[in-house]
Amino acid sequence: MPVIAVIGAQWGDEGKGKIIDLLAEKVNMVVRFSGGNNAGHTVVNPYGEFRMHLVPSGIFHRQVTCIVGNGVVIDPAALLEEIEQLEKRGVKVDKLYISDRAHLIMPYHILLDGLEEESRGSGALGTTRKGIGPCYMDKAGRLGIRSGDLLEKESFLDRLRLVLENKNRIITRVYAAQPLSLEEIYDKYCQYGE
Repeated sequence: MPVIAVIGAQWGDEGKGKIIDLLAEKVNMVVRFSGGNNAGHTVVNPYGEFRMHLVPSGIFHRQVTCIVGNGVVIDPAALLEEIEQLEKRGVKVDKLYISDRAHLIMPYHILLDGLEEESRGSGALGTTRKGIGPCYMDKAGRLGIRSGDLLEKESFLDRLRLVLENKNRIITRVYAAQPLSLEEIYDKYCQYGE
């Protein structure tokens, strides 16, 4: 079975999404293997105009199985919103699969992304403040929470408690910001898991 890989040679805005949308007409599977919802692409087709961020654009073709792979960092709220928008416009998402090893963007990633940018002042990187970088840092540091963790609520709570204690120390001691609530995050992410 031949494989076609579309890989950007720069930092986005190079038309990858459009190429993938065109190639998807002739393939069985489209796999997103990295990145997050910090960027996206616009797809215009008979269903309408869509701004895609996490769901592979192959979703518009019924023969295509779409996979969000383990290299993608996922903001569950953004993913669920994108799925809802697709379904509202008649696009079926029953062939969309999410890797249980894909790391989740947590509220502390988003908060830390913003706090770190602010602390840089005029030397800020210009991130989208969506938590992508901090999530990848946790992935590399083996502190990340993965989508599959949401399926085991007790172990998810233990893992979240451990990570959040660490993150809240940074949030409060380094940035003098308010700590995040374990219960609020746990409840919200359990809902996402369901």
